Amino acid sequence: MAKGDRLARLDALREDMERDYREALVAALRITAAGKWGLFDHRKDRAARAAAAPVVAQLTEMGEEIDAARAQLGLSPFALHAEFLAARGPVGPEAVGE
Repeated sequence: MAKGDRLARLDALREDMERDYREALVAALRITAAGKWGLFDHRKDRAARAAAAPVVAQLTEMGEEIDAARAQLGLSPFALHAEFLAARGPVGPEAVGE
């Protein structure tokens, strides 16, 4: 039963981490929506990239921890984090901005 208890605790921790990730991402998206560039790194602006770097690093670290917990539980990777990472980076000239 010890293994079952450990997995149950890990699953509860995973749920908490996913909730914290969503809250952090929503906070970052609100800042972006208010006009602060850099979260998605769509522009070649070093200042915007540097300003957003701590938030991106925090989200990436959180996403990696969640993925590790999900792997231990036999679950698929955290889709929200994968979508965030996929949305970052250079885009075509006709793409919608941040």
